[in-house]
Amino acid sequence: MTGSDMIEKVLLTMDQKMQTTLDVLKKDLSGIRTGRATPAMVEHVKVEYAETTMPINHIAGISTSGANLLIIQPWDPGSLKAIEKAILKSNLGLTPNNDGTTIRLTVPPLSNERRLELIKIVKARVEESKVIIRNIRRDASDELKKLEKEKEISQDELKRALDKVQKVTDSFVELADKAKDDKEKELMEV
Repeated sequence: MTGSDMIEKVLLTMDQKMQTTLDVLKKDLSGIRTGRATPAMVEHVKVEYAETTMPINHIAGISTSGANLLIIQPWDPGSLKAIEKAILKSNLGLTPNNDGTTIRLTVPPLSNERRLELIKIVKARVEESKVIIRNIRRDASDELKKLEKEKEISQDELKRALDKVQKVTDSFVELADKAKDDKEKELMEV
């Protein structure tokens, strides 16, 4: 394997790990409740049913009706009570309304105080993701420096590769910040 192939492999691995980190962040942020009802708000809630624990979206369909109503339609009507109990146990602050076949969740508008709390949570999660991205950068840089030390690549190749590593890192940090800004904007909408 040539030096440039090894560099490309390191860069590709780094890029994939950073993309995964960003995808996890976006999925995480989508679960943070805004004033609008979205299935992402509850699909991660774990339900104890049939001697196992699983997310709601594995045992029920979740849909929205209007901007503030979530409808959970269990595939097995026997799981209604378990789903209702799981929603009450989660700290979503939503009260399930069980009509015997479906569960309806009315999403109340957010208070200003709650919006600010959620924004703090968003900022913390984005910062955690940026730390992970920077750790991935460090690992890739260390790997490249090791290749140079073992004379697999030249100092010039190392310098160019480290510049690429920094550019890719900067772009992912920017994307994480954009995700934060988008979520903050969404949270502040009334």
